[in-house]
Amino acid sequence: MSRIAFRLVSAALAAGAIVAAAALPASAADHGRSGPARSRVVIGDVHHAGRGSDVRSNRSLNEEWVTVTNKGRHSVRLDRWTLTDADHHVYRFGHVSLRGHQSVRIHTGNGRNTDRDLYQDRRASVFDKSRDTATLRDGRGHVVDTESWGGRHHR
Repeated sequence: MSRIAFRLVSAALAAGAIVAAAALPASAADHGRSGPARSRVVIGDVHHAGRGSDVRSNRSLNEEWVTVTNKGRHSVRLDRWTLTDADHHVYRFGHVSLRGHQSVRIHTGNGRNTDRDLYQDRRASVFDKSRDTATLRDGRGHVVDTESWGGRHHR
C-alpha cells in the first residue's frame, strides 16, 4: 500500500473513532429507553357534568372538566395543544403555559380563563359519563396522554 493511501485510511479510521466517541455519551444518556422521551404533561382527573334537568346549564357544563398537569419541574407551553374526546370534539389551547407541578382544569361551559381554569365555551356536554376517551396532543399532533373509562378502555 502506498504511503498516501495508508495516511488516508489512517485518517478515516481516526475520524470514525472520534465520531463514535462523541456519540457514546448521547446514547449512554438514553438510559436504555427506546423511543422518544415521555412527556411530563398528563391528563389527571376527569369530572363529568351533573345529571338532571339542568344538564345543559352553564353551571352543569362547568362541573364537567378535565385536569391537565405538568409533572415536570420546568414550564411547558401548551400553544396549539389539543384535548379531544372519542367523538372528536376538539379544544385547542391558546397561549397557555404550565409551570412545573402546576395543573389547569379545562371546563366544558363558558367562563373567564385564569391560570387554573380554562373554558371551552360549549353549550353541550363533551365527555360521556359511561364511556369515553380524553386525548391530549401536543402542538405537532402527537399523542401525549389518554384517559379512558367505561367499556374495555385502558389507560
